[in-house]
Amino acid sequence: MSEAPDGRLAAAVESLLFASPEPISVTKVAEVLEVSPEDAALALAWLTNGAYGDRGVQVVAIAGGYQMVTNPDFASYVGRLLAPSPPRLSRAAMETLAIIAYRQPCTLPEIEAVRGVDASGVVKTLTERGMVQDVGKKETVGRPTLYATTDKFLRHFSLNSIEDLPPLPEPDAEDARPDGQLALPEPPAGPEAQTSPLIETETPDA
Repeated sequence: MSEAPDGRLAAAVESLLFASPEPISVTKVAEVLEVSPEDAALALAWLTNGAYGDRGVQVVAIAGGYQMVTNPDFASYVGRLLAPSPPRLSRAAMETLAIIAYRQPCTLPEIEAVRGVDASGVVKTLTERGMVQDVGKKETVGRPTLYATTDKFLRHFSLNSIEDLPPLPEPDAEDARPDGQLALPEPPAGPEAQTSPLIETETPDA
């Protein structure tokens, strides 16, 4: 371990490293703290060479300067914290996904017949998110595209196959939806469900 510098100087250097989003040079540290480059270099060397031991952060020499970074041993935890929140899908997207899941393979006109509104944008979004896919053309007038769910859909709802979907309620059942729409079961709690983008919201169709 390097020779220990003045305690207050080391603490001041540490504060600069913590506050800066970019590496700081010895010259810059000396200029800001109004100390000699030699003293600044001594403090930086001490912080870099073992001052932090096995703690969660450390100081490293990088790109011609010095920077405070997280300990690589804990990179997986930091990655989880900083992972971007998955984009949310609208209620319309959830309803469309349910229709496709229970009626697949089905075409856009068939989906719209159930929902009663245009669903082209929602189907496009679900396709881009990897929840549904193009599985061919229906042999009818215009040969419309057929859509079906994907393996990502199965993982989200912890299903082994489409056959594991819960049965639909009878039309006159107490839990049947009054608007006649199909509804998927809530995904189970767990890592896959927590990271899934399929979270029902009250946002408009998009």
